[in-house]
Amino acid sequence: MTAKLDRAIKRELELDGTLYTITIAPEGLKVTEKGKRKGQEVSWRSIISGDATLSENLKISLDASGPSSESGE
Repeated sequence: MTAKLDRAIKRELELDGTLYTITIAPEGLKVTEKGKRKGQEVSWRSIISGDATLSENLKISLDASGPSSESGE
């Protein structure tokens, strides 16, 4: 049986030697580097609708076509 998500739950994650705080809340997810206040936030609506994936794919595409890939000019 699953429990209702009615309040924020925080967990710690170590990734590539860096510690992060993961907050799972009724509003969505937030990932913050440990000791920092600002982090990446994604709403559940964005995840479920696919907007989060679309946004990430767009960012990757823009990064790939950014100034570093135009070094021939």
